[in-house]
Formats: sequence, C-alpha cells, structure tokens
Amino acid sequence: MVNDRVEHLKFRYAVYMVISFALLLWIIKAIEIAADVSFSTLGVLPRTLKGTIGIITGPLIHGDIFHLISNTLPIILLGMLLFYFYHRIAVEIFIWIYLVTGFWTWMLARNAYHIGASGIVYGMASFLFFSGIIRKSKQLMTVSGIIIVLYGGIIYGIFPEMVEADVSWESHLMGALAGVLLAFFFRKTKIDFDKDNPDDDHPDEDSEENYFRHTSSTDSIGVRYIFKPKDKI
Repeated sequence: MVNDRVEHLKFRYAVYMVISFALLLWIIKAIEIAADVSFSTLGVLPRTLKGTIGIITGPLIHGDIFHLISNTLPIILLGMLLFYFYHRIAVEIFIWIYLVTGFWTWMLARNAYHIGASGIVYGMASFLFFSGIIRKSKQLMTVSGIIIVLYGGIIYGIFPEMVEADVSWESHLMGALAGVLLAFFFRKTKIDFDKDNPDDDHPDEDSEENYFRHTSSTDSIGVRYIFKPKDKI
C-alpha cells in the first residue's frame, strides 16, 4: 500500500512539473501570436551583454508552431522520465541543464539569436542515458535503453553538417555536454534505484514527507529541496 501510494505521488509530481513547463512554452507562443510580435530577440546572442538575458528567456521562445511542437513531445517524454526516476534531484538537474546549456551557448555559439528548448531536450536525453550507465542500476539502464530506442537519432543534431543552417546545433551540443557532466557530478547522489547499499540512508517509507526529502550533492553551497505532498492518498 505504501509503495503504491509513493509511486502515485511520484507520477503525479512528474506530470505536474513537466506539463507546467510545456504549458508555459505554449502560453508564450500564444502571446506572440495574439500580439502579432516576435520574441526572437530575447534569444541567446553570444558574447554580448544584451544576449545574456537569452540564457533565461531563449529556451522559452520558439520560431513557429512547428518548432514548438517538435520540442513539446520530447520535453514531456524525457521530462517524465527525469522527474519520475530522479524525482529527488530532478529540479536541480533541470535547472543546471537549463542554465549551463544557455551559458555555454552564449560563450561559444555563432553570432546569431539562439532560441528554443532543444538544448534542454538534448541535456535531459544525455543525462538520462549516461546516468543510467554510470550508476549501473538495472532500472536506470533500462531508461538508458529507452533513450537509445526513442532518441538515438538526435545525436546527428550536434553536427553542423547534419542540420539546416538555421538550426542551433551549438545549443544541441552544449545541452548534450551539460547532461554528461551532470550525470557524472551527481553519480553518487542517492536516488531510489541505487545499485549499492539500497537500504543505506533511505528514509522511512511510511513517511511520505521523508520519502521525498532530498539532500543534494551541492548541499555544501546550501542547495536543498524538499517535496511535501499536500494530502495523504
């Protein structure tokens, strides 16, 4: 009963977080269309002071509906995997992917406006794949296999000769590298599917609040997240 309750909470948490972000992207595009304006100049413009705002706003802006649709499905699928299997550290991972990808794109990319959430997509795919391999957990390696089956072909997106000229292969590459880095950095952070010492430091499963308590690898700089369910199921 307790395990079923916890699994339900994890799934509901993943749905809420991922759908909320996807909905934000669509609201921003709806505002653009309704106001007949383009927010493209809020993208990342490398090595300019003006372009630094794009580190935050760039992933939220998309060129057209087709651009947004192409990113929405992988954001939902990969986001669900991230927030379900890594729910204790998912918020932290997502924020790091978001910011690191944007910053590296700002530092190294072509002199053009870089928009869209595809860098985040590459970051999540890369993290999920390499984290499963590094942790050597059967469950998480299954997730790695899912990534290969569903999104193995996206690797071509990091090569400039494989994509159209107006596609930001740089943000794809930066996102993928950020995912690898984070998979390595968080490799020892305790999650549900750790292979070694699975009972070590695990909170009491009878306490839902404790179950969602997260102590981060970056606690030394004061980062901490606690997910507390509102109601008992």
